Amino acid sequence: MRTFKYLLCLAILVYAGFSLMAAGSEAAARRVLVLPAEGSINPGLAEFIQDGIRTAEKEQAEALVIQLNTPGGLDSSMRQIAQAIINAKVPVIVYVSPKGARAASAGLLITVAAPVAAMAPGTNIGAAHPVGVGLGKMDKVMGEKVVNDMAAYGRALAVERGRNADWVEKGIRQSASIPAAEALRLKVVDVLAEDVDDLLKKVNGRQVMVAGKSRVLQTAGATVRDIPEGFRTRILKHIADPNIAFILMMIGLAGLYFELAHPGVILPGVVGALCLLLALFAFQTLPVNFIGMLLIALAFVFFILEIYVISYGLLTLAGVASLFFGATMLFRGGEGGMSIHWNVLIPTVILVSLFFAGIGYLVLRTHLRRSMTGEAGMVGERGTAHTPLAPEGRVFVHGEYWHAVSDEPVNAGETVEVVAVENLKLRVRRVL
Repeated sequence: MRTFKYLLCLAILVYAGFSLMAAGSEAAARRVLVLPAEGSINPGLAEFIQDGIRTAEKEQAEALVIQLNTPGGLDSSMRQIAQAIINAKVPVIVYVSPKGARAASAGLLITVAAPVAAMAPGTNIGAAHPVGVGLGKMDKVMGEKVVNDMAAYGRALAVERGRNADWVEKGIRQSASIPAAEALRLKVVDVLAEDVDDLLKKVNGRQVMVAGKSRVLQTAGATVRDIPEGFRTRILKHIADPNIAFILMMIGLAGLYFELAHPGVILPGVVGALCLLLALFAFQTLPVNFIGMLLIALAFVFFILEIYVISYGLLTLAGVASLFFGATMLFRGGEGGMSIHWNVLIPTVILVSLFFAGIGYLVLRTHLRRSMTGEAGMVGERGTAHTPLAPEGRVFVHGEYWHAVSDEPVNAGETVEVVAVENLKLRVRRVL
């Protein structure tokens, strides 16, 4: 009997040991991916977050944490991110961090769209009223339509996630903004956490809806791995700003123009081609207006024609006007007011126009300048009649003796001026 009790205790201990090992192994197998999302909401960041969600789904991660710190950005990119979060097959936690970060404007809606919304102390959220960021001014009717659309979208997201829809709408309509503690109290977010480790402890065991199904988060003890930004993402995040894309295009056009005006310099053409390709790469992700692109291309054609056609500046003026109007129309104003800032557009257009005008002036001066070499260079030169010209004789011009002919008699020693060169014979006239 005693032996049986010993064997039973041993079996229980072995079973408990294996259970603990299995639980530890299961916890170690669970992974939480952390994706840093910092900067403006643009196509580069949207693509990065979408790729991160696909990676988390492929690795069957326990959750994906998006560390958000943004001043806002493009409406279309925000909607792409929100849609990706809503339809993700893994739980997505939007965590506004580190301390001092913010989820402003479009960041509010991205945070509200997540199954779990969290903030770090010292952060804030809100101020989501749609605004025009450049030349794209909205009239009253259009402004109301944009605000109503954004408010309805924010309310729908908040209701879907069981959050304070009234305050979300207030944050959109009245640009209200609140700190993290207030956001937690008003149920705009779910968790207040010091860091990622604290966040994973606090959300452990929380029940969330993922792709229409209920799921319990098991984040305690999970392995945490960061998702770094790729080279393409870093490039696209920086050049997807309309102002930077516009400047790159201007540098590209100026470089190619200089290369066409002065063939063989090479460096301006190489730099121009590279900048133009980068600009086109950015344009494929931005809401570009086709008419604006055509006007800028037309401006470039006018500047090129100025090299070959003497228009005394008229083509340059037409190019400047076309460039200005093309820049103001380059991006569609309906995309969250996405357009070029005045303080970028005006100086850029002025500098580029001065550059093109300067090159055109140099080319015009070259066309008008009298040739200094060859037969054409002899016209206008003065010399001395070496022999009488009646009507033919010899003259000394430009350090050389030439056969010459004159329509009027010229005595030896008189000053003559070359008026034409005809088959190595100078036609001259007497200088009184």
